[in-house]
Amino acid sequence: MKSFKMLIVAALGALSLSSCGYNDMVSKQENVDAQWAQVENVYQRRADLIPNLVSTVKGYAAHESSTITAVIEARSKATSINIDASKLNEQSLAQFQKAQGELSSALSRLMAVKEAYPDLKANENFIQLQKQLESTENGITTERNKFNEAAKDYNTYIRKFPNNLIASMFSFETKPYFKAEEGSQKAPKVEF
Repeated sequence: MKSFKMLIVAALGALSLSSCGYNDMVSKQENVDAQWAQVENVYQRRADLIPNLVSTVKGYAAHESSTITAVIEARSKATSINIDASKLNEQSLAQFQKAQGELSSALSRLMAVKEAYPDLKANENFIQLQKQLESTENGITTERNKFNEAAKDYNTYIRKFPNNLIASMFSFETKPYFKAEEGSQKAPKVEF
């Protein structure tokens, strides 16, 4: 009889957890983690385009080695920062954003090189790579926005009463947002 009562209490406990929002918290947290994976995916696509872009520029502008080296180094740094979605916090996201910003800056300088080289500017491979890079940059913006929306939905849910009690009991923590870089009022203009 005593074990039957314990079984009933355990079953009621499990039911109360499912109705208290715990399962919704798990679903929303998984959604944030999935969106983070998409953000990393589009940044990886950009990183994958860079070797071809650098190679094309090298063929036309070999003496622009400092710019090419800066892009290669920034790519290396940006791809070396891997963040586990479950350990995503303000500091790790800021470090990730900083490295990606440095890569964006180096790419902008590389794109400016084309102005001095009319043959490079007209090269079909270079033109295609520019289009792919532009499309990828748009994808990055889209996925960052989707990540922020998923993080907002999750953060709002776990901070509302009584969900905040369950969230703290099971260590659900808020997720950080992508933010505009300090001092930037608008996106940098990248001309191809």
